[in-house]
Amino acid sequence: MAIPTLPPVLRASLAEALDDFVGAASAADRIDGFVSLVDWIRAGGIPGSDPFARGVDRLTALIDTVESDPALRASFERAAGGMLSETTGENLFGETGIPNRRGFTGELVARLLAYVLPAPRDDHDLSRLLRRVFDRERDVHAFVDLPAEAFARAVALLFPSGRPAHTAAVRASFADGFRLLTARVMAEGLGEELRARSPRLSVAQSPFRRLNAASDTLVESWLQGSDLARCAAEWRSLRAECRAQMAEVRRRLESGGVSLDIVFGLEVIDRCLSRLSLMLEVMEAPDGELKAAAVHRLLGRLIVASHEDRSVRHLVSWNLRLLGRKIVDRAGETGEHYIAYTREQYRHIWSAAAGGGLLTVGTAALKVTIAGAGLALFQEGMLAGINYAISFLLLQAFDLVLATKQPAMTGATLAAIFRERQGSDRLDEIVDFTARICHSQVAAATANVAVVALGSIAFEAIWRQLTGGPFLGHDKALAVQQSFDPTASGTMFYAALTGVILWLASLIGGWFDNWSVVHRLPLAIREHPAGRYLGPSRLARLSDIWARNAAGIGTSVSLGLMLGLTPALGHFFGLPLDVRHVTLSAGQLALATAALWPDGPDLRLAFAAAGIACMFVMNLSVSFMLAFVNAARAYGLPFDDLIELARRLFQRLMTRPSEFLLPSRTPFKLPADHVNA
Repeated sequence: MAIPTLPPVLRASLAEALDDFVGAASAADRIDGFVSLVDWIRAGGIPGSDPFARGVDRLTALIDTVESDPALRASFERAAGGMLSETTGENLFGETGIPNRRGFTGELVARLLAYVLPAPRDDHDLSRLLRRVFDRERDVHAFVDLPAEAFARAVALLFPSGRPAHTAAVRASFADGFRLLTARVMAEGLGEELRARSPRLSVAQSPFRRLNAASDTLVESWLQGSDLARCAAEWRSLRAECRAQMAEVRRRLESGGVSLDIVFGLEVIDRCLSRLSLMLEVMEAPDGELKAAAVHRLLGRLIVASHEDRSVRHLVSWNLRLLGRKIVDRAGETGEHYIAYTREQYRHIWSAAAGGGLLTVGTAALKVTIAGAGLALFQEGMLAGINYAISFLLLQAFDLVLATKQPAMTGATLAAIFRERQGSDRLDEIVDFTARICHSQVAAATANVAVVALGSIAFEAIWRQLTGGPFLGHDKALAVQQSFDPTASGTMFYAALTGVILWLASLIGGWFDNWSVVHRLPLAIREHPAGRYLGPSRLARLSDIWARNAAGIGTSVSLGLMLGLTPALGHFFGLPLDVRHVTLSAGQLALATAALWPDGPDLRLAFAAAGIACMFVMNLSVSFMLAFVNAARAYGLPFDDLIELARRLFQRLMTRPSEFLLPSRTPFKLPADHVNA
C-alpha cells in the first residue's frame, strides 16, 4: 500500500526533527536529535494510512523523504556516521541482559533507585541509547514486529554501502562484545562449583576454555574478511560440548542437591551461548536481506533484554522461578505417608492420624496453658512455637499424621509430573494426584478431629478427678468457642493464613533438605571424628536418619515457630493476625466444650464446629494451591493448561465425587524418577 503524502503539519515536524539531527554540533545533540526522530516515527499514524501500521508508515515516510533529496541524504549519512563513530557498543552486545553477580537484593535496590534518582548521561554507550529509545514495553514489541523490508531500508540508510567508516566502530564493538560473552562463559564454566559437578577434565581440556580460544580465532577471521566456514563449524562443535557438559551438571544436581549459585551460573552460560549464536548468524550472513534479517533478530533480542534489565517485575519473576525450581526439585524425600496411593496406605493414614490426634491433645492443652500464663507476647509466641515444633517432630519420629501438614512430597511429585509428562497426560495425572490428596487429607482430618476430641474429653475428665475443677475457666472456654465462630471472628482469614504458613514451611523444609545435601552433611556426620568414640556404625545410622528426615525436621521446626510467633508478631505490628490449624483448633475446642459441658451444648458449639470444617477446607486448599502454583511457575505451565486443568478438576468432581473422599481401586502410578518409597 502506498504511503499517502505527508500533511503540512507532519511535514513540518519531520523537517524540524531532521534539522535537529543533521545540524547537531555535538555528540549529545546528535543523540538527542536521533531520539527526536524515533519519537516522531512512533508518535502516530498518517491520515489515510493503515491505523495498524502507524510506526511503519512514518518510518517509510522518513526514509522516502531522506532518499528523495541527495543533499539531505548526504547530511543524514554524515550525522549517522558521526553518531556511530562516537559511541561504543561492547556493553550493548556483551553485557545487556546478562545477569551480573550483584545478587538479588542489590539488583532490586539498584532498579528501584533508578526509578526515582536521575541517571547521568553517557552519550558514548550504545546500550544507554537503546534504553532511552525503547523505554516502554509497547516500543519493544513494535520493533520486534517491524516488517523485514522496512528494517532493511532503515539499515541501508544508517549503514550505506561504500562507507566503511560507518561500520568500523560498530564492527569493533561487536567483536569486543563477542569476546566479553565468551570470557563470561569461560569464567562461569570454570568456576569451582560447576567444575565440582562436571566430568573430570583438566582446565586445558574444558570446552568452556577451548570455546574462548576458538571465539578469538573466529572474531579475528571475521574482522579480516576471511572465510568463516571452518571456524564457525569448530565453534559450533565446542558450543555443543559446552551444552552437553551443562546437561551433565543439571543431571548431577538432581541427586547432589541444587545450589542457587550453580543454577545462576548455568543460566548465565545459557544466555551467553544463545546471544553468541545470534551474533554468529550476523557474522555469517551475506550482505542484503539475510544480513538485515539476522541483525533484526539480534537487535530484537538486545532490546528485549535491555528492557528486562530495568524491570523490577522481570527481576522478581526470574529469581522466583530460579528459587522455585530449586525448592520444588528438592522438596524432600519424606512425607509420603501424608498421601495415600494404595488402599493399604489409606488404612495406614487412618491409624497414623488417630495417633496424631492423641498426641495433639497434649499439644493443645499445653498451648492453652501457655496462652493463659500472662507472659509477654514474644515469650508466649516463642513457647507456643517450641511446643508446636516438638509436637511435630514427635509426629515425624513416630510416623504419625497431622491433617493438612503440607507434605514435602506434594511439591516434589508435582515437579516430577511437570518434568516427565506433557500435555493431556500430565493434566490427567495432576487431577488424579489432587483427588488422592483430598481423600488422604479427609481421612487424616476425620481421624485427627475424632481422636483429639475424644482425647480432650478424657483429659478433661481426668483433670476434674485430680483437681476438682475444669481445665479451662468458664470465661476462657467461652472465648475459645467464640474465636472459632466463622461468623463472629476472622476464622476464615486466619485459616487461609495458616494455609500459607503450611506451604511456607514445606518450602523451608525443601530448602533445608537441599542445603543439607549441597553441604554434604550426611557424609560429614558419617565421617566425623566422634566415630572413634561412638563407633562408625552409630554415626552411619545417624547419617542415614539425617538424610531421610532433614526435610521433615526443617518443615516441623519452621512450621511450629511460624504458628507460634505469627500472633505475637501481628500484635507487635498492630495487625490482627492469628492462626487456625484444624487439628490443633479442634483440640482446643474440645477442651473448651468439655469445660462448659455441665451447661449443655448450645448454638455456639455448632458455629465453632462449622469453623473447624472451614479451617480444614482453607488449610488444605490454600496450602495445596500455593504448592501447585509454585511448581507450575517453576516449570512454566502455560495459562491455557491451567484453565484446562480447572475444567477437568471440576468435571471429575461432578462426575466422580467419591474419588475426592475415598481411594480409587486403580493405583496411582508415580513418575519414573519419583517412585514412592
